[in-house]
Amino acid sequence: MDAIQTTEYARALLSARGNKAMAEAAQRMRDSEEAGKHDEAEDWKRIRLAISEMRGPHQG
Repeated sequence: MDAIQTTEYARALLSARGNKAMAEAAQRMRDSEEAGKHDEAEDWKRIRLAISEMRGPHQG
């Protein structure tokens, strides 16, 4: 997943899930790791970081 796709997905997840977006991305990252899907887990890690940046420093 490229940077643009990551940002678009993060924005859509944040819009759809609001405050739960970070938790959902983290859970999907863990699920992917446990399933041995390391590339997918890295995508979720980047999505989670993008959500964090969108929310700002005081939002977590």
